[in-house]
Amino acid sequence: MSARDEVLARVRAATATAVAPPLERPTAESRPGDVALFVERVADYRAVVERCTTDELAARLAEVVGERRVVVPEGFAVPGLALPGAVADDHLSATDLDDLDGVVTTATVGIAETGTIVLDHGPGQGRRAVTLVPDLHVCVVRAEQVVADVQDAVSRLDPTRPHTWISGPSATSDIELDRVEGVHGPRQLHVLVVG
Repeated sequence: MSARDEVLARVRAATATAVAPPLERPTAESRPGDVALFVERVADYRAVVERCTTDELAARLAEVVGERRVVVPEGFAVPGLALPGAVADDHLSATDLDDLDGVVTTATVGIAETGTIVLDHGPGQGRRAVTLVPDLHVCVVRAEQVVADVQDAVSRLDPTRPHTWISGPSATSDIELDRVEGVHGPRQLHVLVVG
């Protein structure tokens, strides 16, 4: 047995019964100024972003969506909201989703430093395809969901859930640096920050 093998054998023996301590995740609180920075950074990505109160939310959503046909995921609930073109997601195919105008969701967290919205596809957020195929994504982010940075956001996320991180409308550039929107997701992002 070589010296290397002997050392590794001792390490394996010493750690064989070791138990990893539970991971303690700090809780991130929203701070004053986070929401204003979040709004600024989201707008920098060419997204439409506006603030409203809880009482104004239903009217703002109805105005933004208008008569468009939009997917409204299960669990999305806003008191007094009436969207005439709302469509339930009954496992719609990619073709069905492409025929719709948009999707309306909530979010799990918003990141002020990067202007990023994170979905964990829980209630009100729908499955990943619902948020990536239609051309318009209207997303409701509550002020208390906005945190300062990525570390704070990760501390709020459940690592066992799927996550979609959204920083503005989908965009890419070709070899000549011409911007093309909508290749990997919605061409338009409209964010309503509540509170």
